This record gives sequence, structure tokens and C-alpha cells, in this order.
Amino acid sequence: MRTSLSTQPPVTEPRADMTIEEVRESFRHWLVERADALERFTELPTDVEGIFDTLSAMQRELYDAGWIRLGWPEQLGGLGGDIILRAVISEELAAAGYPPPFSFATQEVLGPAVARFAPVDLREEVLPRLLRGDESWCQGFSEPGAGSDLASLRTKAVDAGDHWVVTGEKIWTSWAQFADRCLLLTRTGAPDSSHRGITALFVDMDTPGITVSPLTAITGEADFSSLFFDEVRVPKTRTIGEVNGGWAVAMFILSCERGAAAWQRQAWMRWRMERLAAEAPDLDPVRLGEVFELVSSLRLLSRRTLRALNAGTDLGVLPSFDKHVMSTAEKFLFDTALTALPQTLLVDADRTARDWRTDYLYSRASSIYGGAKEIQRNIIGERILGLPREN
Repeated sequence: MRTSLSTQPPVTEPRADMTIEEVRESFRHWLVERADALERFTELPTDVEGIFDTLSAMQRELYDAGWIRLGWPEQLGGLGGDIILRAVISEELAAAGYPPPFSFATQEVLGPAVARFAPVDLREEVLPRLLRGDESWCQGFSEPGAGSDLASLRTKAVDAGDHWVVTGEKIWTSWAQFADRCLLLTRTGAPDSSHRGITALFVDMDTPGITVSPLTAITGEADFSSLFFDEVRVPKTRTIGEVNGGWAVAMFILSCERGAAAWQRQAWMRWRMERLAAEAPDLDPVRLGEVFELVSSLRLLSRRTLRALNAGTDLGVLPSFDKHVMSTAEKFLFDTALTALPQTLLVDADRTARDWRTDYLYSRASSIYGGAKEIQRNIIGERILGLPREN
């Protein structure tokens, strides 16, 4: 599907004072005018490195045109304005059938945390490079034995004067083999200090002592890696937020993940739902209606979170609803695709079949990554609904 317009007025250059509708309409016109040049981004290579290179090029196209600079302060390489403006860009890209650049997830999940918590000189140095697509970042949170339970992480950072010495292991780190930096959670308090003894560090991935070991997912792609840290020296100037205050950084990152990133994800799910309806005309309309209901619920929840982030409002643990519904909707969508298109997903070998199959397999992890579904249910039950804690 491609965006089409009946008239072709000149494209308005993106500006911080544009309204949501002005951004939406102008960006749609830009996509139409640039359709031939952007066509190469609709059929991605099949190898991971090729995909990453292609989508990095797409990132630079969008940066050079100014669209993904909206909502970022000028001193950080942006154009200013509300962050909700760039959410419109990710939504329109998905609606037009373009895959989001890898760095979109990094921008919306890690970028705001660096902008808020990092020292001024550090954020002014690194964020413009991220927005341009000159470099990519990864998120060093999960560990063996400390996935959704971040408070039990064991990767240790020892105070050594003007630097930290980091030792430990991270796992399921997405696209780490391509990353230039890592936003890393470390244990700086006592082993039993739980969430009170965590510090966030911004680590250059070429620092001596870091080993990246790619892991092959069920899709057959090396989407993530294990990271090993062997007495890695990290300057104190790369501390993000307060020492032993990394929990606040982590919770802010998770709210961003369940706001702007979830908004982008629901837009993509909506596009996949439309493709499913087009490719499976005999699909049970009741089943399709259930998919629509779940995706629409995610849209409403993520819009609430996105607007709260835009206004600087703290939603606390409410975005756990977003994560729960996101995984439920994604699994149900692709379960429906398997039921409606069994030949395509199980037998065929063309590009369409591979895309459906990859999306189905990736959806199996949606109830695990970013906080397991069971953890989200506990948070919702105990901290939102006030139910008694299970013994």
C-alpha cells in the first residue's frame, strides 16, 4: 500500500510550530513526491547486515528532510516542537507500508533518557549522531537470571576513582553487533540492594574488554546478542543519572518503550491487519473484528502514554497495560494469519511468505521481551488494582 493524494501542493518544510494535521498532510505529500527514491526501502535484503545498512540509509533520508528531527531540541540536532509530532511520522510510515528504521526504536526508547538524564555535554555530543543515523545504540538490561526482574541484575560496576570497572554479562541485547554505544544497567550497590543499588552507564562498544556474541533467533536471524564485560573501564562522565539512581532511568526508558515505541508498533500491526484482510478474503469477519478490537485498544492505550510523555506527566506503572495488550494483540494477529493463510506461512517460499512467517515467529517473543506478560499481570494486579501480593 502507498499513500496517494488527489492534489499535489508543494511540500511544506517541517517546522516546530506545525500542528499534528499539518505534519501528517505534509509528510504524506513528501512520501508521494519521494516515492521513486524511497522504493528501495520497501523490499529489504534478506541478510541482517544488508537490512541494517538499508534502514540506516532510510534514517538519513528522513533526517536530511527534517521529518525525524521534529520534537527534539535544537541543541540536540532537532527542530524543536512537541514529541508527538514525530510519532505522526512513524505512524504515517507504517500506514504507507514502509518498515521503521532500526534506530527509530533506539531514538524513542533510549534517546529521551539520554536527553533527560545524561550530562549536558554528553547528550549534545551523541544525540545528533543518533538522529542522523551515523551511529546506533543498544540496551543492556536483561541478564541470565535477571530478565523481567531487573532489580536482581548482577553485572557489577566498581568505583575506581575517575572511572567504573564493569564486569558481568547481558543477554538478548538487540542488534548489539551493530551498536556503537550501549546504555547499560549495572550493580553499584551491595549485592542485595535490589533496585536501590543500580546505576546506568553509557558505554562505547569498542571499549577493550567487551565481547559481543550474536544469538540466532527462531527466525534464523541473529537479531540479538550476549554481551560479556571483562573489567571494562567506563569514565565517570558517562554516568547517566545519579549513582545508585539507575532504577529511575530504567523506569523512564520502559515508559518510553510503552509509549512512542508502542504507538509505532500498533501502526505497523494495523498495516499488517489490512494486508491480512486483503490477502485472505475468506477470513472469518468475527476473527478479523477481534484483531481490530485488540489493535485499536493498543492504539488508545499507547496514545494515552504518548500524550503523557509529551506533557511531561509521570504515568507510573500504568504503561504495563500497554505492554500486556501489545503482546496480546501481536500474538492474536499472527495466530489469525496462520489460520487464514496456512499455505503461505507453512509451505510457500516467496518473499510474501517469508515476511509472514518471520512476523509470526517473532510474535512468539512478544509476551517476553520488554517485560514478561506474567510480570505485567502482577504489576497490574498488585500496584494498579490493589490485589494482595501472592505468597
